[in-house]
Amino acid sequence: MASHVSRPGALPTPATPLGRDGLAALLARPGEAVIALDFDGTLAPIVADPEQARAHPGAVPALAALAPKVRSVAVVTGRPAEAAVRHGGFAGVPGLDHLVVLGHYGAERWDAATGTVTAPDPHPGVAAVRAALPGLLRRTPAARGATIEDKGFAVAVHTRRAEEPAAALDALGGPLADLAAGHGLVVEPGRLVLELRPPGMDKGVALTAYVREVGARAVLYAGDDLGDLPAFGAVDKLRLDGLPGLLVCSGSAEVTELAARADLVVDGPSGVVDLLAALAAGR
Repeated sequence: MASHVSRPGALPTPATPLGRDGLAALLARPGEAVIALDFDGTLAPIVADPEQARAHPGAVPALAALAPKVRSVAVVTGRPAEAAVRHGGFAGVPGLDHLVVLGHYGAERWDAATGTVTAPDPHPGVAAVRAALPGLLRRTPAARGATIEDKGFAVAVHTRRAEEPAAALDALGGPLADLAAGHGLVVEPGRLVLELRPPGMDKGVALTAYVREVGARAVLYAGDDLGDLPAFGAVDKLRLDGLPGLLVCSGSAEVTELAARADLVVDGPSGVVDLLAALAAGR
C-alpha cells in the first residue's frame, strides 16, 4: 500500500524501497532532477467541462518555488500545449523559465523560456473521426449527454455529463474502437472518457524522451488516470537502468490501478501542491 501525505508542509516517506531511493535522489541532487506532472486531476481538479478546468490556486506558486532548484519541470498532458498553458496560468510567471509543457502526449511542446509551441502536422485520421463522431453519438441512445472535446491531435468523448456515465462509456467502447481502427487511430480509456488518437502517442514515450534529452539523473512523475500508466511504466524502465524515480498518484477512487502502482498517494491536486511545496522547501 502506497504512503499518503498526511500533513501539509511535510515530506512523506514513500511505501516502496524504489520510491524511497527516488525521493532521496531528488533531495540530494535536485539540480539533476525532472519533475513531471499530468495536468487534469493532478495540477487541476477534474470538472465536468474540460474548458472550465483551472490549475489549483497553489500550483503555480509551488512550481515557481521548485522550478529554479531542479533541472526542469515538465507538464505532460493529452491536452493541446497552448490549452494547458492557458488553463494552468503558466505563461510569464517569474521562476518558471525551466518549465515545458509536452502537449498531445509529447506531439506538441511549449517552452516557457521562449513562449512558443512547436508541433508536427496532425494525423489525417483525426479529422475524419472528428467529422464522424456527432453522428455516432446521435445513433447511440445510451450516450445521450456525452460531449466531444476536440484536442487538435486527438478527439475525446466524455461521458461525465451523460444520464448514466458508466453505461454510456460501456455503450461507446465498441463503436469508438471500430471508428478509430477504421482511420488508423487507437482508443485510450480514462476517467469517464474515451480518447481517439494516433498510435505511438503516450506519456511514457514523451517522458522517456524528455528525461534523456535533458540528461536528468532522477525523475518524479505524478498522475491520476489510466493515461498516466505508460508514464509509470517509463519510470519503472528508467529505474531498471539505474535512474532513481518516484511515482506519485493524485489519489482518486475512480482509478485504483494507478494508486496500486504508485510509491506515494496524495490527496488530489491539493496533495500534489503540498508535495511540490515541501520539495521546494527541502523538507
